[in-house]
Amino acid sequence: MLKAEHEVNVLGVLHNPAPLTSIVIHIQSETSVPDHVVWSLFNTLFMNSCCLGFIEFTYSVKSRDWKMLGDLTGAQAYASTAKCLNIWALILGIIMTILLIIIPILILQAYQ
Repeated sequence: MLKAEHEVNVLGVLHNPAPLTSIVIHIQSETSVPDHVVWSLFNTLFMNSCCLGFIEFTYSVKSRDWKMLGDLTGAQAYASTAKCLNIWALILGIIMTILLIIIPILILQAYQ
C-alpha cells in the first residue's frame, strides 16, 4: 500500500499543506425596468377613456427616458405609475365598451 493510500484509509482525507482559498466573483446584473410603452400606446389609441391614455403614455415615455439616463429608481417609479394607469384605463375601456354594446340593445328591446 502506498503512503498516500494509507493516509486516506487512516485519516479519511489527504492533507494538503496549502490552505483552501475561495474566489468570489461579483457579476453585476443589468436590472430590467419595463416601461410599458406598447401597452400605453394601445390604451391611448383604443381605450382612451377619460384621457388616461395620454397620461399613461407620458409616464411610460418618462420611464424610458430615466432608464436611458441610467436612473433605475426614477424609471421604476414612473413605470409603476404607468402600469397602474394602464390597468385603470384598460378596465374603464372594457367597461365602457360593454356598456356601449348593452345599452343600445336594451333600448332597442324596450321599443319593440
